[in-house]
Amino acid sequence: MKRKEYEKQLRKLQVELCALQDWVKHKGLRVVVVFEGRDAAGKGGTIKAITERVSPRVFRVVALPAPSDREKGQLYLQRYVAHLPTAGEIVIFDRSWYNRAGVERVMGFCTDEQYHRFLKVCPEFELFIVDGGIQLVKYWLEVSEEEQKRRFLARIEDPLRQWKLSPTDLCSRSKWFEYSRARDAMFNATNTNFAPWYIVPSDDKRRARLNCIRHLLSLVPYKKVPQKKVTLPDRIMDDAYDDLASLKDVQFVAATA
Repeated sequence: MKRKEYEKQLRKLQVELCALQDWVKHKGLRVVVVFEGRDAAGKGGTIKAITERVSPRVFRVVALPAPSDREKGQLYLQRYVAHLPTAGEIVIFDRSWYNRAGVERVMGFCTDEQYHRFLKVCPEFELFIVDGGIQLVKYWLEVSEEEQKRRFLARIEDPLRQWKLSPTDLCSRSKWFEYSRARDAMFNATNTNFAPWYIVPSDDKRRARLNCIRHLLSLVPYKKVPQKKVTLPDRIMDDAYDDLASLKDVQFVAATA
C-alpha cells in the first residue's frame, strides 16, 4: 500500500479511535487488547498506529520487562493482574501472559510442568477476566518466513533499529518451526468462545495496521459522545506584567536549527 493512501485511511480510523475513547470514558468500559505474534511481525507499529492520536490515560500500553527476582516468586499471572484496566480504560498488552506459551516454552525459560499448567489455567484466568466485565481481545500477527528474514536484515543494517534485535529475537529465526508448534499448541488450548484469537496477516505492515484497527473498532460497539463547544478564553489582564523579561537570568537552549 502506498504511503499517501495509507495515511489517508489511517487518519479516518484514528478519528474513530478518538470517538471510541470518548465512549469508553463515558460508559466506564474496561477493555484489554493483547498483541502477540512472531518477532518482526509488526506489533509495535500497529500499537503505535492505534495510540498515537489518543490519550495515554485512556489507551494505556503495558510492555513488561523480564520478571524481577520478587516477581519470579509470585504466581505467574499475578503481575499481569495489577495492570488490568479500571473503568474508562483500554489496556494494550505489547506481549502478555502468553510469553509462557511462546518464548519461555521454546527457549527453555520455564519447565514442562509450568508450561502445561499455564495452558490449563490460562482459559480459566481469561474467563475470570471476561466474567468480571472486561472485554478481552487477542490478536496474533503472523508474518511469513521470507518477510521476517527481510525485516531482520533491515534491522541489522540500520543503526536506528538495531536496538530491536536481541539474541532471543534472532533465535526466533533459527527456531521457526519450534515457534510454529508452540503457536499451534497455544491456539488449541486458548482459542475459546469467550476469548477467541484473531490472526492478522502482516507481510504488508500498512494494510495489517488498518485491518487491525478496523476490526478492533467493530468489536467494541460505540457511539459518538456529544461534545461541548470549546471557546478560547481571553487573558485576564488585571495582573499583567512583562513575563518574558522576568526570565532574563535563566539559561535558554541555543537556537541553532
